[in-house]
Amino acid sequence: MTNFGWKKIDLKVDGEERALRTWAGDVRQLLEEQGITLYPEDEVVPPPETPLAGGMAVEVRRAVEVTIIADGKEHRLRLVPTTVEAALARAGITLGPEDRVEPGRQELVGGGDTIRVVRVTTRTETVEEELDYRIVRRNDPQLEKGIARLVQRGQKGIRQTEYRVTYEDGREVKRELISQRVLKEPVAEIVAVGTLAEVSRGGRVLSFERVLWATATAYTHTGRRTATGTVPRVGTVAVDPSVIPLGSRLYIEGYGYGRAEDVGSSIKGDRIDVFLDTEEATRRWGVRRVKVYVLE
Repeated sequence: MTNFGWKKIDLKVDGEERALRTWAGDVRQLLEEQGITLYPEDEVVPPPETPLAGGMAVEVRRAVEVTIIADGKEHRLRLVPTTVEAALARAGITLGPEDRVEPGRQELVGGGDTIRVVRVTTRTETVEEELDYRIVRRNDPQLEKGIARLVQRGQKGIRQTEYRVTYEDGREVKRELISQRVLKEPVAEIVAVGTLAEVSRGGRVLSFERVLWATATAYTHTGRRTATGTVPRVGTVAVDPSVIPLGSRLYIEGYGYGRAEDVGSSIKGDRIDVFLDTEEATRRWGVRRVKVYVLE
């Protein structure tokens, strides 16, 4: 029932309070009397249809615009100043148990504020990693110095690592080690390294610094001197100086004694070119894999 009579009312609008007297029968009439227009999102306490009584307090809470950023989207809504949690509920946005919100859930938000929801997820990830094997070198007096022989091929091991990974909005922000275990131990690679420094060839004992295998071709007279300025002859050998220094004395199986005196554009790495007197001799030589002794 509408209550018409002179009443004293406390009215609060946008945080400002004032005391007034009115003949209005309910809250709606009071607001109309005071020229206060309500918008759909505004709130009135008590509701507009509430009858007025002397000494009653009436509050108008104006809606303000708040921005919510969540799940890659931006939501704009009008609501009366309230807590972050209530604003999210109004927007239909639910929070997971690990989600973070800025500002905090119980913080008050007002006009122009932005609420940011950070989706936090954790999951366990298992990663298998290869473990490198050791290379063990063992001296072998039966092998010539400079020669290496594979005794046992190395095998990589496998290690399983379990992590707890934290993601914020799909981006990894933290990785914590949970456990590690070796599924397969690596197997060491064993290499025999020659230490033999003397061998007998053609009834002579060769003392050498090292031995290497090389691919050997042959060349003959070109009319030009060697890279060291000598006239090429049987015993002249073209080498890659980064492998065999120029001037080195050599013994080449199947060829004999020689000296590194020349170079060639195609003589790179483990290739050598031995000098022979005739074209026929170079053809007979062809291409061979030979053992080269670098003599002391």
